[in-house]
Amino acid sequence: MSALIKNALRVSLVQGATRWHDPTGNRDYYAALMSTAKGSDLIVLPETFTSGFSNEAIHNAETMDGPTVAWLRAQAKALDAAVTGSVQLRVEEKVYNRLLFATPDGNVRHYDKRHLFRYAGEHERYAAGGARLIVEWRGWRICPLVCYDLRFPAWIRNRYDRTAARFDYDLAIFVANWPSARRYAWSTLLRARAIENLSYCVGVNRVGVDGNALPYSGDSVVLDFLGTPLVELGAQEQVVTTALDPLALAAHREHFPAWMDADDFQLMP
Repeated sequence: MSALIKNALRVSLVQGATRWHDPTGNRDYYAALMSTAKGSDLIVLPETFTSGFSNEAIHNAETMDGPTVAWLRAQAKALDAAVTGSVQLRVEEKVYNRLLFATPDGNVRHYDKRHLFRYAGEHERYAAGGARLIVEWRGWRICPLVCYDLRFPAWIRNRYDRTAARFDYDLAIFVANWPSARRYAWSTLLRARAIENLSYCVGVNRVGVDGNALPYSGDSVVLDFLGTPLVELGAQEQVVTTALDPLALAAHREHFPAWMDADDFQLMP
């Protein structure tokens, strides 16, 4: 088993009604919501929180030197917390749906969405990422992912490294713009990912109606390693903070060692 995590992790879910194609307005809007999450260790925003989920937003994609990355750094420092969510980011000729993970020291790590949502044509406009990200933050190992990734369990599989004596991660995060028409799949898949990976799982979705007239029911959630909800949000704008218990996680992994029977495999890019 991996070394015991010493401290609880306080996680804030920021479930908002993202403004359509309004980066400045969204930064102001989400800053106001996040200001109520003081004392948190990790603040989670939805997918494409500066624009909504839009293929047309590609034309206004920022770079890593742009205002949103600077804003995330400032928010992380002011709140003394890691802040994460995804935006459209341009790298040379390609644009990614890029999850950013900013910490108070000014560091920003990123994960580019691996699975692009073919049903909405995302794969025709955006470039796919090729590597998972594991972040170590305040004693926890965290795997942040984006929306449609949730449907691909091999990509998410939490392996146990016997040499390092540790799991890939202790917490999986999914930031999303998941329409209400598929809310049952959202809730079901989040629970499956928590159970099969012996891990806490956080899903943060948006609410409201976007510029394509798609409604979103929120349903953001914090699940424990049994798939049991610790926090469940409804369809309204809401910020909720809860603490993840490391002792309970370690005890479950010890008591129910399914990881010892897992199949070995490698993830290919």
